[in-house]
Amino acid sequence: MHICFISRRYFPAISGMSVYAQNLLRELVALGYQVTMISQYRGDAQGRGVYGGGPPPPVPGVRVLGFEALGEQNGGRFEDDINTLLAAVLRTHAETPFDVIHAQYGYPPGLVALLASRRLGVPNVVSIQGGDGHWVGVDCCNTHQQAIRTVLDHAGAVLIGCESFAEEVIDNHGTAADRFTIVPGAVDVERFRPAPGWQAGQWRKPAQPTLLYHGRVDRRKGVLDLLAAFGELAPERPNLQLLISGIGPDYEEVRQQVAAAPWGAQVELAGYVDYDAVPAIYHRADVFVSPTYAEGFSNTILEAMSSGLPVVGGAAVGVVDCLRDADNGLLHPPGDVPALTNALRRLLDDESLRNRLAERALAEVREKYAWPVVTSQIAAVYQQLRGTAPDVSWREDTTAPAPCRYRAVPHLL
Repeated sequence: MHICFISRRYFPAISGMSVYAQNLLRELVALGYQVTMISQYRGDAQGRGVYGGGPPPPVPGVRVLGFEALGEQNGGRFEDDINTLLAAVLRTHAETPFDVIHAQYGYPPGLVALLASRRLGVPNVVSIQGGDGHWVGVDCCNTHQQAIRTVLDHAGAVLIGCESFAEEVIDNHGTAADRFTIVPGAVDVERFRPAPGWQAGQWRKPAQPTLLYHGRVDRRKGVLDLLAAFGELAPERPNLQLLISGIGPDYEEVRQQVAAAPWGAQVELAGYVDYDAVPAIYHRADVFVSPTYAEGFSNTILEAMSSGLPVVGGAAVGVVDCLRDADNGLLHPPGDVPALTNALRRLLDDESLRNRLAERALAEVREKYAWPVVTSQIAAVYQQLRGTAPDVSWREDTTAPAPCRYRAVPHLL
């Protein structure tokens, strides 16, 4: 079976969805699928600064086609990029026909998949992931609202990471609940595992415990809340360290706050970390902190769980489905800095709690969220769709694109 996988961002972009795509494609190749990936990338300075950028690298066993997102870079003209991706799908299908088109993100790739299916008669599946489900067409514009609702209502299958995220999308767009197939996030449990000779939940350096934030440096991920909480903890714990790994739209704000703080010497900004080096980042930490406001399904939390770290997370969409308070992690209301501070203080002071949470999380992630388990669910969807006719009972929008706040800052969409 030949799968066309369309993504908005792939490595070297700094995105959990890049990690997701890489692992899924690897697993599909191992199962014997032929895979072509068609992806965008940012080639401009702004895009590289926020997400990283540049053409996608080779993926063993996968044909990779990368196209610079010129429309996104030029005033948020997503429609231009949709046309570029669609043309690439049609050209490639003419060379070696696809059996299923799988789009990662509902917009723009999901709309590309529906357009391609209409022209080729090939079934499609769309994964709704991350901010794609939180913001596209929500307090946005009619153009994007119509596009995402078309994808949600007419894709051959709609994959989504968890119940809480599905409920949010249903509330936002009125989508029927039975449109969704729940397929959770996943983690490479062989790549992300406790360091040799180390017990889950143990302090690595008891005299100098380290909190870790790894991911996009974005206030929507709670990184500024973490700095505020650390500012409360640092004076009473002068040996406490904070490691912030990643880049993003608020990296400069974080850098300035750290530089001005009296506790700034206790914080390390690692900046961009290559994916191959990420396991070593987790091995430097004692507690993982993800005070996020919303996720599709958090890859970094799964990586931390698989690495044997106790986790403090925001009780947010996409988090509450894998973390349960005081069972396999600690949760706090998103945006509640005092609650975050108290959760961190509690975990720092209670060794038995750290050990119990970390051990339970490690066992659970290996059982439920390992990539072979999740890939088998996605492959089953492909098999169900193969040979079926796509839904073409929708109208293509021929109206002029509406003004939208995300056209000025398209990387936030």
